[in-house]
Amino acid sequence: MALRQVRVLGDDILSKRSKEVKEITPRLRELIDDMFDVLYDSNGVGLAAVQVGVLKRIIVIDISEDHSERRVLINPRILESSGEQTGMEGCLSVPGKQGQVTRPNYVKVVYLDENMEEQEIEGNEVLARCLCHELDHLDGHTYVEKVEGELVDAEQEE
Repeated sequence: MALRQVRVLGDDILSKRSKEVKEITPRLRELIDDMFDVLYDSNGVGLAAVQVGVLKRIIVIDISEDHSERRVLINPRILESSGEQTGMEGCLSVPGKQGQVTRPNYVKVVYLDENMEEQEIEGNEVLARCLCHELDHLDGHTYVEKVEGELVDAEQEE
């Protein structure tokens, strides 16, 4: 299957608010599979549907190195957040760049799974950062709006 194209900063779709998912259809299941293909092919940890040109409130996340923590979050929203962490952040829609961003150190998110059943996920540190980053995409925001200082080339930080 051909990979979907990741939309990059400057594409108008990235600034649009995604629409809620009312039901899971075969097309949405295919979208979710495609999103994981893009995520893994790009060595990312999270991806929002808007980043592949679909304005639906769907994100996929897998922060594990062995792809064992695959998660699909439909219509996610943050219930709680606390603490603070500041660190470098990158984005598949801003290739080759990173910037320092402050996010909550803990979040609790409610969402629907692929069976449209309500679930909750709690995340600290990297997972909290990833959840916040991807939820921002669903509301038409990218991390570059929150960067403290300037964007730098990703190679400079490695």
